Amino acid sequence: MTLSQKIFAARNKKGITQEELAGLMKVSVRTIQRIESGESSPRKYTLKAVAEALDLSFEELSLEPADDDREETKHFLILLCVSCFSYLLLPYIHFLIPSWLLKNRKEQNAVARQFARKVIRTQIYWIIATMLFFLLVLLINFLLQVYLSNPRFISYLLPFFIMYVANAIIIIFNLRRVQTLSLN
Repeated sequence: MTLSQKIFAARNKKGITQEELAGLMKVSVRTIQRIESGESSPRKYTLKAVAEALDLSFEELSLEPADDDREETKHFLILLCVSCFSYLLLPYIHFLIPSWLLKNRKEQNAVARQFARKVIRTQIYWIIATMLFFLLVLLINFLLQVYLSNPRFISYLLPFFIMYVANAIIIIFNLRRVQTLSLN
């Protein structure tokens, strides 16, 4: 149930009109109409006034985010995941873009915030794994040079493509997880 539906149901249950609710809250009737129609989301102090006027606790009204909020949060998480594709242009500092998005968004939903941080951590782990893979190839090439008279070196393109494809798969997996994420 959305916030506007909760307010509408609580007002009807109490048996008061929009005008009476507006009088109790000391706001215009148009404000109540906008809130109940879902045209606008009330600010925190307005939500407290609604809760007081309807004899509800603030938590009852504010606990469950509205469907619009959930959709907006999912769109943000999709943007955050897609921003991870910036590794194609900025391979070793690309995690700064989703980090900046999360910082500027100031996400209030704990589940979304935790998911976003996990996505960013995964990108940092990818950078570390890519560097370790390159160092492993370097070590193997060095050992081949030292111990074999006619070595065949491993190309650095191999770990490059393996890790880039792996990261694309990780990002696509995270994008699919956003669709199934429960943001309650």
